[in-house]
Amino acid sequence: MVDDNLKVGIADMKMAKANGQLVTYALGSCIGICLYDPVIRLGALIHIMLPLNMETGRKNTMKYADTGLRETIKQMEAKGAARSRIVAKIAGGAKMFEVNGASLGNIGQRNIESVHMNLKKEQIRLLNEDVGGTVARTLFFDVSTGMCNVRSYGKPELVM
Repeated sequence: MVDDNLKVGIADMKMAKANGQLVTYALGSCIGICLYDPVIRLGALIHIMLPLNMETGRKNTMKYADTGLRETIKQMEAKGAARSRIVAKIAGGAKMFEVNGASLGNIGQRNIESVHMNLKKEQIRLLNEDVGGTVARTLFFDVSTGMCNVRSYGKPELVM
């Protein structure tokens, strides 16, 4: 069996044009962001961990919602994408850990808010999302169609 999935790791981004499937696993509080220009069929999938890049020197831009989105859009535009055509679909941002009733700063919710804010700031339209809750997700992004499939334990697969 040939696996033609391009795997996107944590704090990582991959891009594909015309065909191929991008996939990222174990989206707990992290968020998978699918960016797509339907005219040239260019897609990118980012797996962000944290809402904002406060790191001095910004070593891994893809780890953060703000710098990850900005850098990915820049790379997509360099490959011919038009910002006005790029659309987004997101999944993740779950509340994964609670210690004695206290969520650890609910990083999932902060990630959701940061992704929403940064998409708005970059003028990218959010078409669909599967966020929040308490289960991890796997996100599949088919670049030939722009469709995303979200799989999470104990729930039917979601097509968006």
